Amino acid sequence: MGSVERITSMPRRQVQARDGSVASLAKRTGSPCQQEDDYEGAKTMTNPWTFLPEDIWYHIHSLLPLKDAARTACVSRTFLRSWRYRPNLVFSDAKLGLSGLSESDEVTKELNEKVDLIMKNHSGIGLRTFGLEYYNLVDASYLDRWLQIAVTPAIEELILMFFPEIKAKYYDFPFSLLFDRGGNSIKHLRLSYCAFRPTTSLNFLQRLHLFEVRITGDELGCLLSNSFALEQLKLTHCKELNYLKIPCVLQRLSKLTVFGCTTLQVIEIKAPNLSTFDYDGNLAGLSDGGLLPVKNLHLSSFYQHHTIQYTCAKLPSVAPTIETLTIFSESEVSQTRMKHHVISEDSSYLRQMPGHRHVNLKNVKIIGFCSAKSMVELTCHIIENATSLECLTLDTICDDYENPDRLSVHEIGECSPICRQMIMEAKNALLAIERYIVGKVPSTVRLDVLKPCSWCHAIEPRHAAPCR
Repeated sequence: MGSVERITSMPRRQVQARDGSVASLAKRTGSPCQQEDDYEGAKTMTNPWTFLPEDIWYHIHSLLPLKDAARTACVSRTFLRSWRYRPNLVFSDAKLGLSGLSESDEVTKELNEKVDLIMKNHSGIGLRTFGLEYYNLVDASYLDRWLQIAVTPAIEELILMFFPEIKAKYYDFPFSLLFDRGGNSIKHLRLSYCAFRPTTSLNFLQRLHLFEVRITGDELGCLLSNSFALEQLKLTHCKELNYLKIPCVLQRLSKLTVFGCTTLQVIEIKAPNLSTFDYDGNLAGLSDGGLLPVKNLHLSSFYQHHTIQYTCAKLPSVAPTIETLTIFSESEVSQTRMKHHVISEDSSYLRQMPGHRHVNLKNVKIIGFCSAKSMVELTCHIIENATSLECLTLDTICDDYENPDRLSVHEIGECSPICRQMIMEAKNALLAIERYIVGKVPSTVRLDVLKPCSWCHAIEPRHAAPCR
């Protein structure tokens, strides 16, 4: 609303006529607000904002939230005309006043009827963003009709995100319609529960997110072959994707996310400027040198075991220029299930691994740092051999909060519950950090130690959750 406030706070003299008469300006401009029914003449003459040009009123109206924009269109002819040319239409249950209701067929029907009425009254002219964010799928006949209106040579962003609770029928997305009408304008595309069968590339596409989308490696390769403007690509639960090839022509691609694509067997990345890669999948599909340009790598193991083992054995050859590495492997490492040798008071008994230098590693974060002897030895190895290390973060709790004392979360509630054993182990981990690690950290490296919450994670919390 900042733009609205700037417009309405303009000095009055800027909209007055040169002779000081507001009325004479009205005659020259012919403001659309003069045409309003039941408008009091006296108020019209004394309120200079009614004489703003029509395009400014349209711009003000476009800045309003969807619900407020619809309400103002009901009481003003000017805003009613603006409503028919609104550039951004993103529908959800919350924006249509149906949030908090059950995700039943009746609610979905009411959502569809509201959206259908709005789309039938929209001209389609000037629509740049069209989106649906539903929990249930929309009938294909509705989607076909709405896309016929929404997809024009001006469309820049298209969102079809559905999150049904049960397995649902996939919508056959009309790629030919998008290419024929919006091929030279579409920049952002987010699809879910669609069968997406591209037959060519989209030259102006900048961001692509496919969630639970049916697309093969050949079809995605066809789309990417000449999508020169692509900057971000996110693929989630695309079950038909058997291989992924990122061509060298995608010179603007900087971030790639692949999660839960369980049939993916081969990944070939040739994009020269890809700096960030988030991946959960078959690690065997990563070939030597296949992640050569990647600087920031995030590996998780929701769908892949032995992530840490793979990282130790293969990562130097797969991603030789990596600077920031994040590994999430709950199946291999758990604070509460780990059986380990307790660190002794004499640090001279710490084992040392072969001296391999990690000259490019700049940032290391260990989530769930514990007092295990092997954990301390690994951390010491990183400190001594990562010659470019800039920041080392040791988080003694596994809950994803990044505030060093976790108190920032209390602006919205309490910390997530953790078990008593994890709290006790976190206390031991802090002692191990102080005794064996702090003194070895060079002055050029920033050490961040994330502690348990001083409010919620007491030694004997009343409501501590049981360990699993």
